[in-house]
Amino acid sequence: MEQDNGGYLVLNNITKIFNEGRSNSVTAVENISLTVKKGDFVTLLGPSGCGKTTTLRMVAGFEPQTSGTISLSGRLIDDLEPFDRNMPMVFQNYALFPHLTIFENIAYGLKLRKLSKEVIRNDVAMVSHMVNLVGLEDRYPGELSGGQQQRVALARALVLKPVIILFDEPLSNLDAKLRIQTRIEIKRVQQLLGITALYVTHDQSEALSMSDQIVVMNKGRIAQVGSPADIYNNPNSPFVANFIGNANFIDTIISEVGRDSLTIVLQERSIEVAKPDLDFAEGEEIYLTIKPEAVNISIDPTGFTGKVDVSSFLGSITEYKVEFENSFITVVHFNTTGFIKKHYNFGEEVYLNFKKEYFHVYKK
Repeated sequence: MEQDNGGYLVLNNITKIFNEGRSNSVTAVENISLTVKKGDFVTLLGPSGCGKTTTLRMVAGFEPQTSGTISLSGRLIDDLEPFDRNMPMVFQNYALFPHLTIFENIAYGLKLRKLSKEVIRNDVAMVSHMVNLVGLEDRYPGELSGGQQQRVALARALVLKPVIILFDEPLSNLDAKLRIQTRIEIKRVQQLLGITALYVTHDQSEALSMSDQIVVMNKGRIAQVGSPADIYNNPNSPFVANFIGNANFIDTIISEVGRDSLTIVLQERSIEVAKPDLDFAEGEEIYLTIKPEAVNISIDPTGFTGKVDVSSFLGSITEYKVEFENSFITVVHFNTTGFIKKHYNFGEEVYLNFKKEYFHVYKK
């Protein structure tokens, strides 16, 4: 049976229920649909328990979906075994064979396909060069660093010439610096080969830096799909606003409704903000959100008043938690190289100026 949905990988109304029909049944994924274009790097992003890994496992064939269909290049693959789908997965724990050499680990899938020794040798050499493993082929996994082991896992998947490569939080076990280096390496190889990638993570920086498309998931459903810039700059809900970029939430009330704008009041001062395509009423309680980097902290008395509660110097930035409007908001202050800006300390009175074009309004 064939389907033509205009995409390379198409998930159509996928649902996964564990222990279906029992009193302790759990709906892990509920009626999601997704289209992935060939050659794209698509990330499933969300908190623990949102259904992203279950979705990835259904695509791989490790978990059968309860309902819905999965198709590749217009052909249903629901009945194909994982090996026949040719969608190898790179795991967070590497899943290498400790008793096999690096060469043997990379070549394992090719040997299962009963390819000739010459083909195996050539293919392993090619991917080893691609992921910078040349010279390590005779070592064992226990003799390599975590980053090197993860590159072996990547090479083992790439050598199979996959139709799609799957990643299940592959960088979780690496330290911060190595995590950045490895994600750059993964993206470089993916772009070089033009392979379609489906990547699962809860780390927003990974998703934003690597993806062509981000799929934000929450409680088994898709909350928003878009490019990294779209997701970051135009979150469609309070959940997405808070999860991507850790937006500040300010409770306030609408004082006036215009055709394209809303007027709200902060510290007895009126601010006009863009009106979403929704119906609002005067006196309605709303969430007003803004990213930390869109708030400026200073001693300029024309701003809104606040008091520093926490000050954290992080090198290129200083992050402040400021008491404001009976709550706390986060402010990111960029430390300009070669120029020492004022540092604000606990309990210090400060002034805040908001870049109002970055305000977003959500109904409560």
